[in-house]
Amino acid sequence: MSEVKVPELAESITEGTISEWLKSVGDQVEKGENIVELETDKVNVEVISEVAGVLTEIKAEEGDTVEVGSVIAVVSDGEAQPASNDAKPEKQEEPSKEDAGKPEATEATEATEATEATETKEESASSNERIQATPSARRLAREKGIDLSKVKTQAGDVIRPEDVESAAKPQPQAKPAEKSQPAQAKSNDNPSKPVVREKLSRRRQTIAKKLLEVSNNTAMLTTFNEVDMTNVMELRKRKKEKFQEDHNGTRLGFMSFFTKAAVAALKKYPDVNAEIDGTDLVLKQFYDIGIAVSTEEGLVVPIVKDCDKKNFAEIEQDIVDLAVKAKDKKLGLDDMMGGSFTITNGGVFGSLMSTPIINGTQAAILGMHSIVTRPIAIDKDRMENRPMMYIALSYDHRIIDGKQAVGFLKTIKDLIENPEDLLLES
Repeated sequence: MSEVKVPELAESITEGTISEWLKSVGDQVEKGENIVELETDKVNVEVISEVAGVLTEIKAEEGDTVEVGSVIAVVSDGEAQPASNDAKPEKQEEPSKEDAGKPEATEATEATEATEATETKEESASSNERIQATPSARRLAREKGIDLSKVKTQAGDVIRPEDVESAAKPQPQAKPAEKSQPAQAKSNDNPSKPVVREKLSRRRQTIAKKLLEVSNNTAMLTTFNEVDMTNVMELRKRKKEKFQEDHNGTRLGFMSFFTKAAVAALKKYPDVNAEIDGTDLVLKQFYDIGIAVSTEEGLVVPIVKDCDKKNFAEIEQDIVDLAVKAKDKKLGLDDMMGGSFTITNGGVFGSLMSTPIINGTQAAILGMHSIVTRPIAIDKDRMENRPMMYIALSYDHRIIDGKQAVGFLKTIKDLIENPEDLLLES
C-alpha cells in the first residue's frame, strides 16, 4: 500500500485545490501515471502515483483545498478486479401461512403495549381523583370519556357539568402556522433579473488577492508616452520573410523589439529592475522578463529568462512556446518563478490606453497598446498620418523617481523609433 501525498510545489506555495481526479476508486494505476490534477496559485500540477496498483481510496474531493504533504489517496498492490454479477442477494425467509396477514408484532411487544395502556389509564384515573369536581361532573366526564385534568372551569375552582359539556364540544382547530421559509437571495426576489452565482477559481482568487496587495502596499504611479511605429513596422515588413526562413518558421513580431528595448532601458535605469525587501533595495543583475498572457482562467505571467543573452528569434520563440503552454494549462512552476520586469500588451484586445498594475514585488511594468493611425506634426509645416502607439510605465514611486520613470519610457520610445540603434544595443 502506498499513500499519495501533495508534493512540494514551490517556496511560496503551501497548498492547492483538487481540480480533477484523473482516476477513480478501483482503477488500475501504473507507476508514474498521473492520477490527480492540483490547481495552485500559479499553475496546475499533475500528481503521479509512485507505485503500480489499484486506487483504493480517495481522501479529498474535487474542490477541496489540500496542504503540501497531506495524504489525498491510497494505492494498494494488486490488480483491479472486473465487476462480477455472480453474487446474489440472500433469499429472505417467507412468512408461514399461519402468520400471513398478521402484524409483525412479537408477544413481548404486545405485552409492553398492554402494560403501557394500563399504566396510562391508572395515571389518568388517579389524576381525576385529585381534581375538584362535582359528582355529576365526574359521572358526565366518565360517560363522555373526558379527562378532567383538561377541563377548564368557567367559574371557581370546582368543575361543574356545564364545564364538561363545554369540553365535550368539538373545538375549532387552530390553523397550522405556516412554516417560515428561509430568506431567499436577493437575486431571486426579482425573477425578471436572473443571476448566476459561481465560486471564484483558486487562480482568480489569487489574482484578486495579489493585485489588491500591490495596490495597498506600493506607491504606484503611471507615466505615458507615445511611439511612432513607422520605422519598426517597415523594418519588420522588409525582414519578416527572411527572418522566418532563417529561424525555422519563427515569426518576427513586435514583442521581441519591446523586450530588447526594455532590457536596454533597464541597464540604463537599474532602479527599475529592483525591488524592496524590508529596508533593503535589491538591485537585480539579471533580465528575466515576464510576458503577460491571457487565458480562460485569467492572466498569467510566464518568464522569458536571460533576455539580455538571447537574440530576437530566441525571444520570439520563447514567447510563443510559453503562450501555447499557458493556453494548454501546461505551464510549470519554473516557467512562472522569478522575473524582474513585466510587459503586458493590451493592444491585442484593442486597448488604446491603460494603467497596468505592477506584478508582484517588481518595481515597474510596461504597458503596450493598440497601433492607431493618427495625424502627426512632422515639423511646423508638415502633417503626416503615422502608426502611433501609446505606452505606459506603472512604477513604485518608493523606488523610482518621476525623472527615472520618464527617462526609462523615453529610452523605449527612442529605441523603437530607431530600430537600428536597438540592434546595436543588443
